Amino acid sequence: MNDSDAVSCKPAWTWIVPLAAALLTLARFLLPTTGGTAILLDTVTLVTLLATVFASVYHAEIVAHSLGEPYGSLVLAGAVTVIEVALIVSVMLSGADGVSSIARDTVFAAVMIVLNGIVGLCLLSGGIRHYKQGFQVQGATGALGVIGTLATLALILPNYTEAVPGPIYSSTQLFFVAAVSLALYGLFLFVQTSRHREDFLDVAGGHSGVHAPTPARTAVAASWLLLFIGLLCVILLAKSLTPSIESTVRVAGLPPAFVGVVIAVIVLLPEGLSALRAARSNNLQTSLNLALGSALASIGMTIPAVAGVSLLMEVPIMLGLEAEHIVLLVLSLFISTLTLATGRTTVLQGGLHLVIFTAFLVIAADP
Repeated sequence: MNDSDAVSCKPAWTWIVPLAAALLTLARFLLPTTGGTAILLDTVTLVTLLATVFASVYHAEIVAHSLGEPYGSLVLAGAVTVIEVALIVSVMLSGADGVSSIARDTVFAAVMIVLNGIVGLCLLSGGIRHYKQGFQVQGATGALGVIGTLATLALILPNYTEAVPGPIYSSTQLFFVAAVSLALYGLFLFVQTSRHREDFLDVAGGHSGVHAPTPARTAVAASWLLLFIGLLCVILLAKSLTPSIESTVRVAGLPPAFVGVVIAVIVLLPEGLSALRAARSNNLQTSLNLALGSALASIGMTIPAVAGVSLLMEVPIMLGLEAEHIVLLVLSLFISTLTLATGRTTVLQGGLHLVIFTAFLVIAADP
């Protein structure tokens, strides 16, 4: 099969959807809408956004397969973090109510969705289908250790500092946490991709044994381009939907912090779907690389980005979590430690994580 044949084998919707999303994005920013037209356009935008997410997953998997593990997992982790940062910064600069806590709410929601929602679904579906699944303990626990350290520094410690009243860091403290977050994330990437790369590869016998052919170079280049277009459209379309999301949350009687949950769900959809597909294919190591990598990127890149905006634009940010959220975060890290300590998982671990995830959603909706 030559390059042109490989490109022609792509399902038509995977390139039509990103291009349609690009046209819709242009239309939203050029055409004024009011009343019923705005509601219709928001509905079309939401459907297009979700379809674009699925298309982006398809192209990300082609790119990931061409790069191999663990590099492939980093592509989607970096991409979804760009979406998350863009959405958070746009909300921060909007001047709306509750913007000072949007970064905290979104990062916390992302960590809870990853550690409990995505990991729980992956372990449960993989356990149902394959009984037991194995993975590399060193890589998984190393990633979890970085997540726990950064989550504590960014989301718990601000409640106990005295330089500034409230769950807020002083400028010096915020700069330190941002620098440490970048440094630890960079150190983890060095370990994952170079020094101890073998700790993040599938264990012997831990995959299905079915290997897809390596994509042709033209197909990979087309997927890179369509992935970029798709993710850019997801950012812009989600940004255009933010006011509608905020008003819907208010009308539903949900707390303002629930906006952070919605943003986190949107940005984690591509990675969550890829992780779930990998677990069902008995590639649990790839699934954990995707899931834990997204949580790491969410803290290691988002916190420095919003800290930079806060320091440069003098926009205050609240990072310290409420007491009930601290309890859920500590419980999640504790159970995740037990889950990842043995290198083997069953449906039991998946069920535990999903129970914690359900508790998180209930508390988020009704504090």
